[in-house]
This record gives sequence, C-alpha cells and structure tokens, in this order.
Amino acid sequence: MDSFPPGSSRPGKTRCYFDWAATAIPDLSDPRIHAFGNPSSLHYEGRYARALLEDARTRCAVVLGLEPQQLYFTSGGTESNALVLHSLALRKPSPGILFSAVEHPSVRENCLILERLGKRIAPIGVEQNGRVSLGRLEKALEKMGKIEKGGKKTEPRFVAIMGVNNETGAVMDLLPLVKLIRSRGGAPIHIHSDLVQGVGKIPLDIAALDLDSAAISAHKLGGPRGMGLLYLRKPLEPLYTGGGQERGIRPGTESLTGALALASCLEARVGPQQLAAEYEKATRRFIQLIRDLRTLPECFLIPQDRREADPRFSPYILQAGFKGIPGEVMVRALDERGCAVSTGSACSAAHADRPVLTAMGLDKQARQEGIRISQGWSTTPEDIASLLEAIREVLTLFPGNPGKEG
Repeated sequence: MDSFPPGSSRPGKTRCYFDWAATAIPDLSDPRIHAFGNPSSLHYEGRYARALLEDARTRCAVVLGLEPQQLYFTSGGTESNALVLHSLALRKPSPGILFSAVEHPSVRENCLILERLGKRIAPIGVEQNGRVSLGRLEKALEKMGKIEKGGKKTEPRFVAIMGVNNETGAVMDLLPLVKLIRSRGGAPIHIHSDLVQGVGKIPLDIAALDLDSAAISAHKLGGPRGMGLLYLRKPLEPLYTGGGQERGIRPGTESLTGALALASCLEARVGPQQLAAEYEKATRRFIQLIRDLRTLPECFLIPQDRREADPRFSPYILQAGFKGIPGEVMVRALDERGCAVSTGSACSAAHADRPVLTAMGLDKQARQEGIRISQGWSTTPEDIASLLEAIREVLTLFPGNPGKEG
C-alpha cells in the first residue's frame, strides 16, 4: 500500500496498486545511475560514461545468458519491437509476416503499417484461453504459403509470438512453437518475441528458445521509463539511421542512467532464486484472489477455465469481468476506493476495442466488462484483501446484484 498523493480525493488514506503490467513501482537504488557524460564523447567524462555503458550491457548479458554484442539499448519495449518490424520494409523479396492475434499494439499496429507499405501480413489465431497452439500456428504457416493471385507465392519469413500476454497473462509455449517453425524447409524464418511481460516474471532462457530477436522493457522490472533492450542474434538492417550509436541499430544518444538502472533491475529480478521466490509469493496471492472472486456470482474470469494456480498463465496478470458493469466503470469505482486497476494495455487505453479479447472469442459485452488486475513484488496479501473488499463494495451499488444491500 502507498499513501494517496497530494490533491487526492481521499487524503490520508492508502492506495493499493494493481497495474504493474502497465508500469512497475520503481526501485532506483543503484548509486551508479547518477553518472553523467555522453558515451560518444572523447573526453574523460565521455570515456567514463562509455565504460559504464558497456559494463551495463555486459551485466545485462550475463544475467540473460546472452552475448553483450547481441544486446542493444533502446527507449523501451515498443521501440525494440518496432525496430525489428520496420527493418522488414527493406527486405527483398518481400517477406510474409505472421503475428499472433493477441500481440501488444506495438507489434500488431506496426504490422498494419507494413501492410500499408505493401507487405503481406496475417494473424495467427489463438485458442479460447488466449494461447497460440501448434495447430493454429501450423495452419497460419500453411495458409500464407499458398499460391496468390498472379501465380506468386508469399512465403512466411517473419513470425512474432509474444512470451506472456499483457492483458490476460497467458504464457505461450515458445519452445515447441519455435521448433515447429524451424522444422519447415525453405528459406529461414525470423522469429521475434515480445518478452516484456515475461523477463523477470517467469522462467525464460532466451538463448535456449532459439529466437532471432526479442524485446525487453526496464519499467516493467522496476526500472525507469524510456529504457529497454533489443536482443538480436544477428544484426539487422535498420530502417532509419543517425549518429551510429548502438552499432547503428538504434541511433541517438544512449541513456546511461537508464542502462545502469536496467542492469541493476535485471540482476535483482532475473536470478533463478529471486525469480522463483517471487513467483511463488505471487502465485499464493493470486490463489487467494481467484478463490474469492469465484465466490462472487457477478464475476467471471477470462478465460473462464483459469485455475487458481495455473502454469498456463503468469501469476502477475489476471483478466476478470463483472456482469452488467462496464470495465471502465469498475476501474473508476475501484480507483475511488483506493485500488488502481486497468481495462487492458495502457498503450491502447484510448481505444474502446479489445483486440486480445476479440481474438479469444469473447462477445462484445464480455469484452467491455473485462478489467486487468496485475500485481508486483511489493504487493501484499493485505492489498489483495483490500481489493476484494473494494470490489464487494462496488457490487452493492448496482441493482440486481446478489450482494446488493437492502
């Protein structure tokens, strides 16, 4: 719990933060983040900054089990995804692009831009639980490879499948999915994964997953906003250029403060012992939350078959709905009672549509009623209890609900 900020409608009260999937509560305790100097400058301050930047890159690589030269500092997960996707505009012959139907807007919407540029794109359907299955992937690969008009083929050359869905917490079985893609003959297929909601939350071995590229964001790990990592197994040809920073992949003055903070966050969160301990705590808290939510007649989980302890889903993200109460109404009502939740991705908060829930086959009403509850390392069982109390209080305000007083 945290105190309400000045000017709050409930001064002196405490708040419970359940929007960690949008941004984590920061922990910037490393004194090295206060270093300054442009890493591209030749003077002492610049050389010192360069040494710190490369040290941060090496620290990130060690934690992630990768090579330092495979990591590029970016402004965040959105840019990391966009850098890879926009490089496809220069690819010849024109690549066929597949992406899961539940991708983050930074993947989905950039694919739509590529379609406007003449590239052929297609979504990979998901099961009702929001996960990409081997059958759905194989069907999408085969469909794209069929002969088009004029006798031309557009073979799939790029596939994007995220690690953990940012709205439902669905964990993708990346290893068998990647193996299926690699088993196809012909020209190689570039495999990209948005790992923003996975790194530091669930066990991940990027090297073992055999990915070609991946995106990581600092502020989902308690680091600063505006900082991320792009993993590239091999360098790509960037669409835009500039001062040559980050070996030409991401031009622009690097954020030394952000790089140092990101390295510290990865070291604090990605170690197997730390990750396992936090995963267990998060699971226990969500077991209690899901168990209590199931006692409320108005509540339905998304997907409905999500179990209390369910390895198919991240224990940090839960999607639920309340019959007859629009998600935005529930978000505002809970906010007034000191609990911060969301309706979905903060990056698409201005849009009323819910592409992820649509892809899962939910009807319009259920999509509109969905809210996202996401927790983090400082969430406590008391926070969970406060959230449940606030939900019950909101439910009494709507006529026809079994919990309605009077």
